[in-house]
Amino acid sequence: MKIIKVTDALTLKRDLDSGTDEQRHAVLEILDNVKQTGDAALFNYTEKFDGVRLQSLNITEQEIQEAYEQIDEEIVGYLKEAAANIRDYHSRQVRQSWITTQEDGTILGQKITPLDAVGVYVPGGTAAYPSSVLMNVVPAQVAGVKRIAMVTPPGKDGKLPAGVIVAANECGVTEIYKVGGAQGIAALAYGTETIAAVDKITGPGNIFVALAKREVFGDVDIDMIAGPSEIVVLADEHANPAYIAADLLSQAEHDVRASSVLVTSSMELAEKVALEVENQLATLPRREIAGASIDNYGAIYVADSLEAAIDAVNELAPEHLEIMTEDPMAIMGKIRHAGAIFLGENSSEPVGDYFAGPNHVLPTNGTARFSSPLNVDDFVKKSSIISYSRTAIQSNGQKIAALARLEGLEAHARAVEQRLNKGN
Repeated sequence: MKIIKVTDALTLKRDLDSGTDEQRHAVLEILDNVKQTGDAALFNYTEKFDGVRLQSLNITEQEIQEAYEQIDEEIVGYLKEAAANIRDYHSRQVRQSWITTQEDGTILGQKITPLDAVGVYVPGGTAAYPSSVLMNVVPAQVAGVKRIAMVTPPGKDGKLPAGVIVAANECGVTEIYKVGGAQGIAALAYGTETIAAVDKITGPGNIFVALAKREVFGDVDIDMIAGPSEIVVLADEHANPAYIAADLLSQAEHDVRASSVLVTSSMELAEKVALEVENQLATLPRREIAGASIDNYGAIYVADSLEAAIDAVNELAPEHLEIMTEDPMAIMGKIRHAGAIFLGENSSEPVGDYFAGPNHVLPTNGTARFSSPLNVDDFVKKSSIISYSRTAIQSNGQKIAALARLEGLEAHARAVEQRLNKGN
């Protein structure tokens, strides 16, 4: 890995991939086609892009049974335990509706209502992601969403990955559809003969999925436009270089555009980590992907001090931040921008990806400056409650009318003044 002075750290940030003109045009065409022809477009695009001619978009009970036969019972148990951890963590995020009253009889409040229907996109391609099922479905269920529809691309055999099916079934998802890409997003947003439209779409995907989510936003809500995965490790001279290298590679194997970065105040540690990455990379099954990621988007930044390293981390606002210092808790309070913060050498990033409970759907590419992990609030909406008494309108009506006239809205003013007239 290349070792760079921390003053150059800002070069890590990348523009979110907005796609080529050709890609954007293709996505718009797909969205329109699905909107116009429904299931027929989904079957055609699945044959074109996934190389399989489907007879049905739904999975069958037999396919669910076969999926369980392919997954070891012990692994099913681990999925159940992970789901329980995720459910427990997110249950602590639930907010309640509230009402407050004032002496003049005014009643104000907020009503929390779950979304009616949510669509979850689970990516396919170079790997299967049962964890994405859990991280998107469980918070929606905790929020009280009644209908959850899941779409994911089939393999060339027309089947879905066994782990994905089992994870969805364990969560109680009854709508599982074999469709991916922009066409899957279109089906969730606009509906087809088989797939009813939803109110919000969550879940990561490739550039075509990201572009499609961007285009349908407004017709439905979306969680975020996620870029490639990224990790930053903040470490001092006490950190274990083998641990750091392993964690950097854990993100690099995701995607050739994933970003793995070490920020440290120790040149000695930087050199040891660079060597460890090289040694560990040689034995990775996905070393071509991980190697390309490390070469193009990996870096080790060396700062003059730990404080300067912390400043650099806050500038980067990483998706995942591991703090491997002598006293991680003392550092945590100084971190302003990060999607998820992992404290100490035993808190490897995959702990959060799969099992601990916090969500692994996180803001990328510096958007942790203003965005949060996927959470229960993403699956509810809030309605304001206002009830003015006669006393309150009499007391405040002229103030409200004056503010309305300040904005040139006479009808607003008169609507209030109607209630101030005697006898009304």
